[in-house]
Amino acid sequence: MDWTEILIDAATASIGPVAAAYALAAIGLNLQFGYSGLLNFGQAGFMLVGGYGAAITVEHGGSFWLGILVGIAASVVLGLILGGPTLRLRADYLAIVTISAAEILRLIVRSGWAEPLTNGVFGIQGFANPFFDLNPLATAGRYGWGDFTFQGRQLWVMIVGWSLVGLATLLLWKLIASPWGRAIRAIREDEDAARALGKNVFGYKLQSLILGGALGGAAGMLLAVEQQNIVSDSFLPQLTFFLYVIVILGGAGTILGPIFGAIVFRFLFQFFDGFMAQSQAEGWYGDLLDATDAQQIKLVLVGAGLMALMVFRPQGAFGNREELLIDDN
Repeated sequence: MDWTEILIDAATASIGPVAAAYALAAIGLNLQFGYSGLLNFGQAGFMLVGGYGAAITVEHGGSFWLGILVGIAASVVLGLILGGPTLRLRADYLAIVTISAAEILRLIVRSGWAEPLTNGVFGIQGFANPFFDLNPLATAGRYGWGDFTFQGRQLWVMIVGWSLVGLATLLLWKLIASPWGRAIRAIREDEDAARALGKNVFGYKLQSLILGGALGGAAGMLLAVEQQNIVSDSFLPQLTFFLYVIVILGGAGTILGPIFGAIVFRFLFQFFDGFMAQSQAEGWYGDLLDATDAQQIKLVLVGAGLMALMVFRPQGAFGNREELLIDDN
């Protein structure tokens, strides 16, 4: 087994474009869940409408830059639609509505009915050329050290993606340090007390849901741009749960937690992927596991790791237990 190859692939994935997109989406989820106590189980849905909003705009004659605005606007509208009827109710209603809405949206965009707009199960390809036209790096070149290298196209997406993560982190830090941030944390701890002090609890919750959803929409666009392709099955419900793993791993209600969580999660995910692929190819499991089964084991390993994390350190790397408290009234 080539351990060097496995570790290099894992390290490359840990800072790659997908890790940046996950970090950006997790920052939005951290604002909703970690700071506001909102159980949004449909962040994948916000990512879907953001990515498809941009891709459909370009596919049907609009500019790429207009598509970005459309994607963000679609995420905001989704937040308004989901939050309006649910945020006055208990936290679990938002969870039910968001996970259901995300899956309904995914099934709609891949349906035959929506195929003239979304191209159905085949998705939309090649819509991000204006973005790559701005790439100052040699597309065919490789940058890095030794075997730890990236193609120029990939590195360009990484530069933009991690820059967005940095800006989102700065925005989150400023918001949480502001009176608005103190208000949403007070609502998370005891919304009845916050309401008694004259705070518009519904308004603050809705703002948090929309802002976190807009960051999710931006992450969905980043994923679609990196792949130059968007298909509905990239936004399965498990994507939202991956983001929860990232938030909890780094520490809910912390500024740097989502970044740390995304890097570690992608490293471990790719490490287990490479380990299982090579061990199965070398016949470690005999006839017990085929190649497909071996690849699914990585999900079991990630799940077992999350269970261990929740048992031994539920507050994550940077968090504390108080940040995990959620008002359930």
